[in-house]
Amino acid sequence: MKARVKWLDHMSFIGESESGHSVVMDGAPESGGRNLAARPMEMVLIGMGGCTAFDVVMILQRARQPITDCIIELTAERADEVPKVFTRIHAHYIVKGKGLSEKQVEKAVKLSAEKYCSVSLMLAKTAEITHDFEIVED
Repeated sequence: MKARVKWLDHMSFIGESESGHSVVMDGAPESGGRNLAARPMEMVLIGMGGCTAFDVVMILQRARQPITDCIIELTAERADEVPKVFTRIHAHYIVKGKGLSEKQVEKAVKLSAEKYCSVSLMLAKTAEITHDFEIVED
Protein backbone atom coordinates (compact mmCIF):
# COMPACT_ATOMS: atom_id res chain seq x y z
CA MET A 1 0.00 0.00 0.00
CA LYS A 2 1.21 3.49 -0.81
CA ALA A 3 0.07 7.02 -0.09
CA ARG A 4 1.28 10.50 -0.86
CA VAL A 5 0.87 13.66 1.22
CA LYS A 6 1.52 17.08 -0.33
CA TRP A 7 1.76 20.38 1.50
CA LEU A 8 -0.71 22.92 0.09
CA ASP A 9 -0.14 26.09 2.13
CA HIS A 10 -0.09 27.32 5.73
CA MET A 11 -0.59 23.96 7.56
CA SER A 12 -2.90 22.36 4.98
CA PHE A 13 -2.06 19.10 3.25
CA ILE A 14 -3.70 16.82 0.71
CA GLY A 15 -3.37 13.09 1.14
CA GLU A 16 -3.71 10.86 -1.89
CA SER A 17 -4.31 7.13 -1.60
CA GLU A 18 -2.98 4.46 -3.90
CA SER A 19 -6.58 3.77 -4.92
CA GLY A 20 -6.88 7.31 -6.28
CA HIS A 21 -8.81 9.08 -3.54
CA SER A 22 -7.88 12.35 -1.86
CA VAL A 23 -8.48 13.89 1.52
CA VAL A 24 -7.57 17.33 2.86
CA MET A 25 -6.04 17.77 6.31
CA ASP A 26 -5.37 21.00 8.19
CA GLY A 27 -3.82 22.03 11.46
CA ALA A 28 -5.36 23.91 14.34
CA PRO A 29 -5.16 27.72 14.19
CA GLU A 30 -2.74 27.78 17.15
CA SER A 31 -0.37 25.67 15.02
CA GLY A 32 -0.67 27.85 11.91
CA GLY A 33 -3.62 26.02 10.37
CA ARG A 34 -6.87 27.60 9.24
CA ASN A 35 -9.27 24.94 10.51
CA LEU A 36 -10.28 24.03 6.94
CA ALA A 37 -10.30 20.26 7.39
CA ALA A 38 -9.82 17.41 9.85
CA ARG A 39 -6.57 17.15 11.78
CA PRO A 40 -4.31 14.17 11.01
CA MET A 41 -5.03 12.55 14.42
CA GLU A 42 -8.76 13.00 13.81
CA MET A 43 -8.23 11.14 10.53
CA VAL A 44 -6.61 8.28 12.47
CA LEU A 45 -9.63 8.08 14.78
CA ILE A 46 -12.03 8.24 11.83
CA GLY A 47 -9.96 5.51 10.14
CA MET A 48 -10.41 3.27 13.16
CA GLY A 49 -14.15 3.91 13.09
CA GLY A 50 -14.34 3.10 9.39
CA CYS A 51 -12.28 -0.05 9.81
CA THR A 52 -14.34 -1.47 12.65
CA ALA A 53 -17.66 -0.40 11.08
CA PHE A 54 -16.66 -2.23 7.88
CA ASP A 55 -15.95 -5.38 9.91
CA VAL A 56 -19.15 -5.27 11.95
CA VAL A 57 -21.38 -4.68 8.93
CA MET A 58 -19.69 -7.45 6.93
CA ILE A 59 -19.82 -9.95 9.80
CA LEU A 60 -23.49 -9.25 10.46
CA GLN A 61 -24.39 -9.45 6.77
CA ARG A 62 -22.58 -12.78 6.46
CA ALA A 63 -24.52 -13.98 9.52
CA ARG A 64 -27.69 -13.00 7.62
CA GLN A 65 -28.63 -10.42 10.23
CA PRO A 66 -31.14 -7.77 9.03
CA ILE A 67 -28.82 -4.79 9.65
CA THR A 68 -29.95 -1.42 8.27
CA ASP A 69 -27.44 0.97 9.85
CA CYS A 70 -24.23 1.01 11.84
CA ILE A 71 -22.87 4.09 13.58
CA ILE A 72 -19.66 4.15 15.62
CA GLU A 73 -19.26 7.01 18.10
CA LEU A 74 -15.62 7.31 19.14
CA THR A 75 -14.20 9.14 22.13
CA ALA A 76 -10.45 9.41 22.56
CA GLU A 77 -7.93 10.80 25.02
CA ARG A 78 -4.38 11.72 24.12
CA ALA A 79 -1.16 11.96 26.09
CA ASP A 80 -0.36 15.40 27.49
CA GLU A 81 3.27 15.23 26.35
CA VAL A 82 4.78 14.81 22.89
CA PRO A 83 4.28 12.43 21.23
CA LYS A 84 0.59 12.98 21.94
CA VAL A 85 -0.48 9.42 21.17
CA PHE A 86 -3.94 8.14 21.93
CA THR A 87 -4.03 6.71 25.44
CA ARG A 88 -7.72 5.75 25.67
CA ILE A 89 -10.32 5.15 22.97
CA HIS A 90 -13.92 4.13 23.50
CA ALA A 91 -16.07 2.92 20.60
CA HIS A 92 -19.83 2.94 21.04
CA TYR A 93 -21.62 0.95 18.33
CA ILE A 94 -25.21 1.79 17.42
CA VAL A 95 -26.50 -1.05 15.27
CA LYS A 96 -29.93 -0.76 13.70
CA GLY A 97 -32.11 -3.43 12.19
CA LYS A 98 -35.28 -5.42 12.57
CA GLY A 99 -34.94 -8.42 14.88
CA LEU A 100 -31.15 -8.32 15.25
CA SER A 101 -29.64 -10.97 17.49
CA GLU A 102 -27.87 -9.39 20.47
CA LYS A 103 -25.53 -12.39 20.53
CA GLN A 104 -24.58 -11.87 16.86
CA VAL A 105 -23.98 -8.12 17.32
CA GLU A 106 -21.83 -8.76 20.40
CA LYS A 107 -19.86 -11.39 18.47
CA ALA A 108 -19.33 -9.04 15.50
CA VAL A 109 -18.07 -6.21 17.73
CA LYS A 110 -15.75 -8.58 19.60
CA LEU A 111 -14.35 -10.15 16.41
CA SER A 112 -13.64 -6.72 14.96
CA ALA A 113 -11.93 -5.52 18.15
CA GLU A 114 -9.88 -8.64 18.78
CA LYS A 115 -9.16 -10.09 15.35
CA TYR A 116 -10.06 -8.11 12.24
CA CYS A 117 -9.72 -4.34 12.67
CA SER A 118 -6.07 -3.72 11.93
CA VAL A 119 -6.36 -0.03 12.85
CA SER A 120 -7.69 -0.66 16.36
CA LEU A 121 -5.22 -3.49 16.88
CA MET A 122 -2.36 -1.10 15.98
CA LEU A 123 -3.73 1.66 18.21
CA ALA A 124 -4.09 -0.84 21.08
CA LYS A 125 -0.29 -0.79 21.32
CA THR A 126 -0.51 2.66 22.97
CA ALA A 127 -4.17 3.06 23.91
CA GLU A 128 -6.61 1.25 26.13
CA ILE A 129 -9.50 0.48 23.79
CA THR A 130 -12.96 -0.26 25.13
CA HIS A 131 -16.26 -0.75 23.40
CA ASP A 132 -19.95 -1.22 23.97
CA PHE A 133 -22.98 -1.41 21.75
CA GLU A 134 -26.67 -0.79 21.57
CA ILE A 135 -29.23 -2.24 19.23
CA VAL A 136 -31.93 0.00 17.83
CA GLU A 137 -35.01 -1.74 16.46
CA ASP A 138 -36.16 -0.45 13.06
